[in-house]
Amino acid sequence: MDLSRPFVGSEAVAAGVVTRARLRGRGFRALFHGIYVRADVPVTLALRSEAAYLLVDGVGALAGYSAAEVLGASCGPLGVPAEVIVPGGNRRAQSGLIVHRGALAEDEPVFRAGMLVTSPARTACDLARRLPRIDAVAAIDALAFHGEFDPARVLEIAARHPGARGSRRLGALVALADRRSQSPMETRLRLALHDGGLPPPTLQHPVGPYFLDLCYPDLLLAIEYNGGHHRTAEQALYDLDREAYVVRNGWHVVRLPARDVLGRPDVVADRVRYERAIRADRASRHGG
Repeated sequence: MDLSRPFVGSEAVAAGVVTRARLRGRGFRALFHGIYVRADVPVTLALRSEAAYLLVDGVGALAGYSAAEVLGASCGPLGVPAEVIVPGGNRRAQSGLIVHRGALAEDEPVFRAGMLVTSPARTACDLARRLPRIDAVAAIDALAFHGEFDPARVLEIAARHPGARGSRRLGALVALADRRSQSPMETRLRLALHDGGLPPPTLQHPVGPYFLDLCYPDLLLAIEYNGGHHRTAEQALYDLDREAYVVRNGWHVVRLPARDVLGRPDVVADRVRYERAIRADRASRHGG
């Protein structure tokens, strides 16, 4: 039994791997009632979700942000609780755990990493029904990208569950979705431009061996953001090589700080509007 992964305490005691006294000591952490892990293991949403599945294995599935995490479409904020869905019964929420009650159609649960989780489309539908607008579109985008489905599939899933809270807003959210967005930050950047009244950018545009997240090809204007993954040495070198290549090919790259994309979308839109105007003016003065 790997004690660096979540485990059922009673099973570990019965197997002689650990004593009850040790479980109550500093060497282990209780993630949920009866579910433990070694105390030195960092608690992430993935770990918390794995622990939550031990509570519902055989009677329910991971859902919401937990399902998205397992499906490879991580879009939850830091510290978000694990989520499960059960058909009913006495399963109750605990600290760090949200319990949803509801039914799943035959094709809505899928197995991933040995756990039953809601399908990508069902997960997108569930998250979009209850999240704020931008977070909802980001969830649809992330799950549609990793699950390789058309965002319109969300409406088909919703039609199976008439009357579910938040279903009425799904049409407007799906209309804003674009599964070519490869991260929640790209979605936020795209929506900042949309809400600022700017023309829709092209996503994942090829320039030689590279792809631009968002851009305006007619103006040779690329729009990028500086997120957390850009701070790794390997990613920073890749970004420098890519930017050098596209600049040599006549492109101008606008890099926007994550803090503005997250908290000041109006500033983002104004900056891109300014850069578009400059590029358009230069193009007109040089004959197109």
